[in-house]
Amino acid sequence: MNIAHVKRLPDNSWDLPHLLENHLKGTFELAAQFAKAFNSEGWGKILGLAHDTGKSTENWQKYLIRKSGYGEDDAHLEGKPRTVEHSTSSAKLAEEIFGKGVGRLLAYCIAGHHAGLPDWQPEGKHGSSSLKYRLANAISEEIDREIKSRIATEKPGNPPWKFNNNGLDISLWVRMLFSCLVDADFLDTEAYMDKEKTQKRGGYLSMKELLDVFNKHMTEKIDNADNTIVNEIRQIVLSDCRKAAVNSPGVFSLTVPTGGGKTLSSLAFALEHAVKHNFDRIIYVIPYTSIIEQNADVFRKALGDNQVVEHHASLDEDDSTTKSRLAAENWDAPIIVTTSVQFFESLFAAKTSRCRKLHNIANSVVVLDEAQLLPIEYLSPIIQTIELLSRWFKVTFVISTATQPALESRSDFKEFKGLLFGSVREIIQDVPKLYLELKRVNVEIPLDWKRPETYEDIAKELTTESRVLCIVSDRKSCRELYQLMPKGTYHLSALMCGQHRSEIIAEIKSKLTNSNEPVRVISTQLVEAGVDLDFPVVFRALAGLDSIAQAAGRCNREGKLMKGRVVVFIPPKKSPPGILRKAADATETMLKSGVADPLDHANFEKFFGQLYWMANSLDTKGIIDLLKPDLEECGIQFRTAAEKFKIIDDAQQHTILVPYGKGKELIDLLKNKGPERWIFRKLQRYSVNVYTNDFSSLQRKGLVDEISPSVFALTFDPGYDYQIGLLVDEIPFDPDKFIL
Repeated sequence: MNIAHVKRLPDNSWDLPHLLENHLKGTFELAAQFAKAFNSEGWGKILGLAHDTGKSTENWQKYLIRKSGYGEDDAHLEGKPRTVEHSTSSAKLAEEIFGKGVGRLLAYCIAGHHAGLPDWQPEGKHGSSSLKYRLANAISEEIDREIKSRIATEKPGNPPWKFNNNGLDISLWVRMLFSCLVDADFLDTEAYMDKEKTQKRGGYLSMKELLDVFNKHMTEKIDNADNTIVNEIRQIVLSDCRKAAVNSPGVFSLTVPTGGGKTLSSLAFALEHAVKHNFDRIIYVIPYTSIIEQNADVFRKALGDNQVVEHHASLDEDDSTTKSRLAAENWDAPIIVTTSVQFFESLFAAKTSRCRKLHNIANSVVVLDEAQLLPIEYLSPIIQTIELLSRWFKVTFVISTATQPALESRSDFKEFKGLLFGSVREIIQDVPKLYLELKRVNVEIPLDWKRPETYEDIAKELTTESRVLCIVSDRKSCRELYQLMPKGTYHLSALMCGQHRSEIIAEIKSKLTNSNEPVRVISTQLVEAGVDLDFPVVFRALAGLDSIAQAAGRCNREGKLMKGRVVVFIPPKKSPPGILRKAADATETMLKSGVADPLDHANFEKFFGQLYWMANSLDTKGIIDLLKPDLEECGIQFRTAAEKFKIIDDAQQHTILVPYGKGKELIDLLKNKGPERWIFRKLQRYSVNVYTNDFSSLQRKGLVDEISPSVFALTFDPGYDYQIGLLVDEIPFDPDKFIL
């Protein structure tokens, strides 16, 4: 009798063991069920059957008893027992039974089901953990003969489609199979170890039920809406989304000017489409957590609090239920709202915790909100993955934005390997007419492109306006301009922690709606995507054409004026080097050429084409080369690719906890109680990311302290200002000067 897991009961007695035979059966049934979504049921079954076969050896069974003390009422261990590895021998068995082709693909998943998908080649720091090294040094002779015979009777069959060996086809498929195995293994083990947790999973409304709830909400919302032109146009957008939902699955674009009601209209499309095509869930992928919180609230009002699961780093555990936290582990819920970082980094991940949810992307609708913000340095692997998910994994994508990023291949830019030309279908029936009818602003462009304006001159112009938003492209410019403005002006930048920004944005909205007071705001581009501010006048430092359009979306948003005023100016400092500067240069070239209306939607394909051409690479880290298999050994560098695919480069940034509001109390709690998950989750709202050089400067001044391993906090309260956030450059070397 081979045992997979054991556990003690509350009275310290032993529960009946989780037999290996039962665990393999439970895991293969779940893995096969998950893999069926992308026609790989047989592969999922074999992975479930084979993944823990190494636990059937006499050596591992003895190790389990030594480690747990199973069977001894008063067992204790002398030191820590040496780990006995089981996954490599299980992987070795799979390759021996199914050969180096099929067996090796299975071996990646089996060998990695605890530690994560391995690299094939033994290079660098992953040498001894590479699959090639592990298989060469593994033995499978001691695995139970009956289990070997059982697995040998299974035939996974050929892969479900013909792979392109020069792309991401095989690596994505293996990662999806890996996800099926890992989630099945977790769930079957959890059902034995923690039945109460298992019982809290699931129980959501069906897509049909959610659509009924949504339709009722929309009827009430429309009945109570003001009779304005903007609301009439939003109804046209909603109608077009409902009509397009009956179309066959694939890739769609939703091109709607800012303020046109994309959020609820895209949800209408997604629900109708999911019901029509029997999809399991809807996943919203959003670039910023500030927009996630805003949109998730909209979805909850439309569908109910318990049907929407947020999955992002800034989520406070007090704002989520046990059920929603469990669903965030594997995205087993009907509506998932997550970040671009979480979604795309997971699709290229190697760790079990990040890959576990991937199989639930299959058979779903994925809405890429504010899609113009897809990271250009990873655009090629992202586009290829979108195409593969759409073609083989039954995923419908909605590329939703006011400024479409031109993701299809074009004859005038042959180096750009985008989506197949003509494969993206537009949801809105008459985009030019929609943009014309929703035109709510006039854009003023510089008269003299050779003469930058000083911030002193810009501040004077801004001061003549009682309600004005000015957006610049970097934090330092934001502070410099803010310091020239009258008292009472608001400042917004990423040097303010998330809680601080949220409170300031809420205060700005309240003043704009409920008072006649002056409201002047100096901000970085963090307000450009999805933040529902409505100013009569918006100034924007020269930037990418998409950024100018997004800034214009904060002007006359509700159409209460005849026309709002958007002023593009040349700042005294150029945009930061890299993509931001290239975007500004591409915009300048276009506007100089005599573009009649900078916000005409037809301009954006040309703009993005120019920007992609100017980029150094659309796969700067060589992700595709790392993940395409070599034909001789089917070698794939999963772990190295995962480490390189970082939308936010941790090596270039450091996180500092700040004593804003409750942040001080939480920092003290962390110091006194030590690292606890719930404290870290709460502190996400009180953290600021800074570049390495700024972090080093604060360290040299003695203003940050390591309060927990690799966790740093500002130790000098005046170093965080309640108007502008973390003082990076402003703090002198001698903090004693601030002591009163």
